[in-house]
Amino acid sequence: MSVTVPPLRSDQRQRADRLDGARRLVGADLERVNVLILERLQSEVSLIPELARHLIASGGKRVRPMLTLLAAKLCDYEGEAQIALATAVEFIHTATLLHDDVVDESDLRRGTSTANTIWGNKSPVLVGDFLFSRAFQLMVATDRMRVLEILANASAILAEGEVAQLVTANDLSTTEDAYLRVIEAKTASLFKAACEVGAVIADRPAVEERGLADYGTHIGIAFQLVDDALDYAASQAELGKTVGDDFREGKITLPVLLAYNAGSSEERAFWERTMERLDQSEVDLSQAQAYLSRHQGVEQTIERACQHGARAKAALDVFPSSPVRDALLDLVDFCIERAY
Repeated sequence: MSVTVPPLRSDQRQRADRLDGARRLVGADLERVNVLILERLQSEVSLIPELARHLIASGGKRVRPMLTLLAAKLCDYEGEAQIALATAVEFIHTATLLHDDVVDESDLRRGTSTANTIWGNKSPVLVGDFLFSRAFQLMVATDRMRVLEILANASAILAEGEVAQLVTANDLSTTEDAYLRVIEAKTASLFKAACEVGAVIADRPAVEERGLADYGTHIGIAFQLVDDALDYAASQAELGKTVGDDFREGKITLPVLLAYNAGSSEERAFWERTMERLDQSEVDLSQAQAYLSRHQGVEQTIERACQHGARAKAALDVFPSSPVRDALLDLVDFCIERAY
């Protein structure tokens, strides 16, 4: 089977240029978000700012809060609420990372030891709860019920997605549609909300709100598809976490589903042993990568990401051409080009 992936610039410097272009447009606001993050991390309980800063300072690109700032700018918003909302979005995201690393028993996050590796499991879970609380304080302070509704719903859907992923773990009967529903919930829901609130605070018409919501949904799905592909295709230095974590955890992602469904009886028996029963040896990850290569599981996953990236770009057609719109289009390519 031949899989054609649209040509994308893969040079690391060029990928950074895409992100830098967006940062330049909202640089002042992003700096204010960083200041507010530090302010809202303050607590008399010293472990809270210590642990939260560990993750926040470990190299995150702030893509989600940047989307909120860009969406507000695209909609010509001239108020101040975008700072609080972008900060709330980052806190929700950071809280989920703390919880995810505990659930997944991860050792590395963005190339740095995870909080649970340093402090154990209890503290990261509780500090994650603290960050969720801070996020809701920031939402309420905007005094916009529609904004609170969007971000509260996204938080609930995100949590449901994480639980659904636990349910589908080690289950190779999972369908591609079920997998996509999981990643739409656990990843794309926050991307969607981060974009959508930019239109809401600017009181833009429903068609623009839907356009930004659709953009957020599809860039979020593309982002997660690339992450799932990279778990089998990247180096540890590129990925910022241990390569093959999904495999070792028996996490059912699209590359595995594609290889399993296309595989021989011998290959399917391999996946059932390693992913469903978690009966794994040291050489099994290399064998898994070989089967993925044989059936182009990674390439097909990236192709799906490109398709969702195209849908994200098309969703912005409701807005006139502008430097901000161009930056949002570039962010789609940035998210996908991480795979190259």
